[in-house]
Amino acid sequence: MRFAGKTVVVTGASRGIGAAVARRFAGEGATVVVAANEPAAETVAAGIVASGGKAIAQIADVTNKADVVALYDAAERAFGGVDVSIQNAGVITIAPIEAMTEAEWAKVLAVNTKGVFLCCQEAIARMRKHKRGGRLINTASGQARQGFIYTPHYAASKFGVVGITQSLAKEVAKEGITVNAFCPGIIDTDMWAYNDEVWGKLLGTYQPGELMAEWVRGIPMGRAGTGDDVAGLVTFLASDDAAYITGQTINVDGGLIMS
Repeated sequence: MRFAGKTVVVTGASRGIGAAVARRFAGEGATVVVAANEPAAETVAAGIVASGGKAIAQIADVTNKADVVALYDAAERAFGGVDVSIQNAGVITIAPIEAMTEAEWAKVLAVNTKGVFLCCQEAIARMRKHKRGGRLINTASGQARQGFIYTPHYAASKFGVVGITQSLAKEVAKEGITVNAFCPGIIDTDMWAYNDEVWGKLLGTYQPGELMAEWVRGIPMGRAGTGDDVAGLVTFLASDDAAYITGQTINVDGGLIMS
């Protein structure tokens, strides 16, 4: 049980990658705080407990400083501290540049970039207080490597995550805190179902599922990823085996982007 005695906070954990990561940590002995801005977080936490793990749910808007403070307060009250913090909450919208609104731009940057900053800021404060080091792991994207049509705001937000990761890694390295990020590619989640539908309409006369299938054919491994594929990397980065890895951003995409 690699994470026995460790407390892990996972944001955006009510579904998709975040839920898979939360379950993987719990399965490896961690106590998990399942955080999200929707009640489905309670379902994920209850499932972990029903499977013999330890978890609580916390409803939190990562763009709101008070909610973020309350999230880490809840982790400390329940489990005595925070050892690993996974900044995974994220949103996307898709629109041609002339149709994209300032509200869309602001929301995507607020959740994907400001949210990562606020959670990292609070997690570092708690880790410093307890003086036992820690791990911060941030969700970037293939669009942190190269932008794509109709999503300049999303690409900007995820490039920003990489910048935050590198900057903080340098700042806290001597305190035993590592900061890394990962870039998921095409992962079979609700977000990618949305991407398939909306990009499909904008790029051509695709039926549901057709555009994603076309993109998957371009993946060397020949399949979309799963939440479990991502969780394997995230738990490695949180483990003692990754103690000398910091400031890195690692692709997990079946070879889709090789850089």
